[in-house]
Amino acid sequence: MTDTLLSATNIEVAYGAARNIKVLHGIDLTIAKGETLGIVGESGSGKTTLGRALLRLVDVTNGTITFDGMDITHLGENALRPLRRRMQMIFQDPMSSLNPRHTIRQILTGPLLLHRLATDRRDAERQASKVIERVGLPLASLDRNPHELSGGQRQRVGIARAVVMRPDFVLADEVVSGLDVSTQAQVLSLIGELSREMGLAAAFISHDLSVIRAICDRVMVLQGGKIAEEGPCSSVFEAPRSDYTRALLDAIPLPDPMPGWLEK
Repeated sequence: MTDTLLSATNIEVAYGAARNIKVLHGIDLTIAKGETLGIVGESGSGKTTLGRALLRLVDVTNGTITFDGMDITHLGENALRPLRRRMQMIFQDPMSSLNPRHTIRQILTGPLLLHRLATDRRDAERQASKVIERVGLPLASLDRNPHELSGGQRQRVGIARAVVMRPDFVLADEVVSGLDVSTQAQVLSLIGELSREMGLAAAFISHDLSVIRAICDRVMVLQGGKIAEEGPCSSVFEAPRSDYTRALLDAIPLPDPMPGWLEK
């Protein structure tokens, strides 16, 4: 029996009417149960397209995607529906991914009732209350709409919406890029805690290697839709083999400014 939950073999994705704009060029990856894989690269490297392909939100033009031993590469939406609960996504911009007309209570209880993860509305309310407190928000947040919350609070709601479904795999796409530094740290810590508590497999997409290092077990570096380097975070950060990876590492801001930098 294998511990691999999600795997992709020779994944290619192309856009355009003639499928002549190739974004991904033969990507292979595996994610084990309970493992967090970081997918990093500059804008246009293909990391978001890869993430969406893994969730079958975009179709691949070549290759195979397997989830928990099942080939899902060409499954239709009806066949995919039972798996949607098990494969959740935390979006970069919660303001555009949360329904502005719904309260947080509706946003959390609706999926529970739809997927029959709650016996009735009272049970759904109980689960929503439990998860909203777990992500560090007051119960009063349940009766607010997304626009009444701060950016960090909305991102916590996005996390709550994903984990309340009790998934096996979560894809987080640039989830802290729009937050201030202190809020970033809080959200990253929360995601790490929830991953350990729930035994989640996860893919964490970011252009920032320092974020990847804080939360991931392994890292995959994408350049131009191809894998430039991959391996355990400790190995890649301490001894990068690719010039591209070294350039990304050099771009991480120094924690302490150099003396006299203000005078330059």
